[in-house]
Amino acid sequence: MGNPNKNIVVHRPKDLSVKWAQRIVNRFAPDARVFGVDVYSVDVGTSTRLRAEVHHDANGAVPARWFIKTPSLALKPRLITAVPRFLHKEVSFYRSLSAGIPLKLPRILAAESRFGRGSTLVMSDLAEYDFRPGMAADALTYDQASRVITHLAQLHGHYRNKPSLLHGHRWLNGFSHQMENHMGTLMAYPFMKRGLHQAGGLIGKKLHRPALNYAVNRRAIKQLLNTDAKTLVHYDCHPGNIFWAGAEPGFLDWQLVRIGEGIGDVAYFLATALEPQLRRKHEKSLLDQYVEQLANTGAAGLDEDNLLRRYRMHLVYPFEAMVVTLAIGGMMQHETNLELIRRAAAAVEDHDSFAMIKA
Repeated sequence: MGNPNKNIVVHRPKDLSVKWAQRIVNRFAPDARVFGVDVYSVDVGTSTRLRAEVHHDANGAVPARWFIKTPSLALKPRLITAVPRFLHKEVSFYRSLSAGIPLKLPRILAAESRFGRGSTLVMSDLAEYDFRPGMAADALTYDQASRVITHLAQLHGHYRNKPSLLHGHRWLNGFSHQMENHMGTLMAYPFMKRGLHQAGGLIGKKLHRPALNYAVNRRAIKQLLNTDAKTLVHYDCHPGNIFWAGAEPGFLDWQLVRIGEGIGDVAYFLATALEPQLRRKHEKSLLDQYVEQLANTGAAGLDEDNLLRRYRMHLVYPFEAMVVTLAIGGMMQHETNLELIRRAAAAVEDHDSFAMIKA
């Protein structure tokens, strides 16, 4: 049958034709027939996310509801994400690495990336299996946070200091990663300054100067935050990139996946997913749980005090990410963006994270 992922790249909703869907269905049921495709949802942000009902007779072999990701139809997000090829990176993750991930992931139907033509990712809609998608502004409970922390520890422990498991996946920290760092460094100061202004009273004035100093020194700080034990990290672990199969979490949106420090995922998650009051109450127990679960995977050489220090330092990244997202605009629903800034700013202030970096 040849390459089952070939010729499935689309750019706009009208490209989701019967012929296009037929190529994907043929991968699972060569004799099945597609009768129609109805696009019923279009969401434009860092990517364009389409939901479609595909009418076919491959019942049981192929789901009826599909979720499709393509490059953003909005100009600014498309420019920001196209150069570092974020969607291409996610396609690479699902095609070459996801099978070994010890986490619940969505079912992928097809994935293709073509240089100069774009990338498309097609998966089963979460509703097909009664999974509940998370929303970025969700404030998780302690029990939910505990389950996510357990799964992150399993991921990080599986790959921690085991470069052989990631051998051959140079794209993880390759061109996309380098371009992202380069662009982030170039844009850090003007976007941080603009985002601080737009956030208004959500970010205390005492954080403004340290945040701008961070932006000026971003390249060196990012290197500093990547010097401890290495593992595979999601790098964008907020509530909107988590789905729920009953009480158990699954993980979506692997556009920023890379090799880095696992505690960075924990910092990003706790800073964005919990109300500050709940985070303050349970933060220590959740971090203790992470260390315990990490040890249960066989991870050696754990230094709990050092991990806590690294955690406090890594909190600067979710703060930066949310402030810069606000400055760019169009990448996240506005009120949601402000809520995540409020949470991340509280975490940074609680831990004096910019001073930790400076020290």
